[in-house]
Amino acid sequence: MPTIALVDDDRNILTSVSIALEAEGYRIQTYTDGASALDGFKVDPPDLAILDIKMPRMDGMELLRRLRQKSEMPVIFLTSKDEEIDELFGLKMGADDFIHKPFSQRLLVERVKAVLRRFSPRDTTPKAHDAAKVLERGALVMDPERHTCTWNGQAVTLTVTEFLILQALAQRPGVVKSRNALMDAAYDDQVYVDDRTIDSHIKRLRKKFKVVDDAFDMIETLYGVGYRFKEG
Repeated sequence: MPTIALVDDDRNILTSVSIALEAEGYRIQTYTDGASALDGFKVDPPDLAILDIKMPRMDGMELLRRLRQKSEMPVIFLTSKDEEIDELFGLKMGADDFIHKPFSQRLLVERVKAVLRRFSPRDTTPKAHDAAKVLERGALVMDPERHTCTWNGQAVTLTVTEFLILQALAQRPGVVKSRNALMDAAYDDQVYVDDRTIDSHIKRLRKKFKVVDDAFDMIETLYGVGYRFKEG
């Protein structure tokens, strides 16, 4: 079963969440601050991290920023804050989901399962027709089984959510996808996000592709309608 890291300075939350996730069969790592978690991840990287935002030594946002320099590990934030800016900032940095305190253990378990489902290939058994699953659109090549993406032969590292959004757009070039359609493609039914969440992911996608190709302009915005991947 996957390994899940819990990073929170509230030991009651660490204990209760650990019990709930261990009951589902997950292996659990716990840390009480971001700095010790970052050190621990280097030695024993988890499959998913659940991070509190407010912590001593290194907060959750800074921990995510450092993680994203080298890893696209799925991250769920726990937050007791109500400020909108935290979610938007976290999503721009590559967070996969947010859960607001107080939360039910059942909700958290379902969110963990949803994020892991999006991250894990649905079928890891090697098959002769795997090549047929690779999506090629001009300079873009996406391999869902391996969660890899290249543009003009150069690797572009995407989070789970970014990959699913781009895949939904690239599958049908020229066809406009509404924000709701992209939410359906990228998020589990039990995860509720708003339009600005999709906009934040699109901005991150464009930024990542412009790093390898400053002229990248394949994701078009149709204001008031949605987004599309350019034809040709």
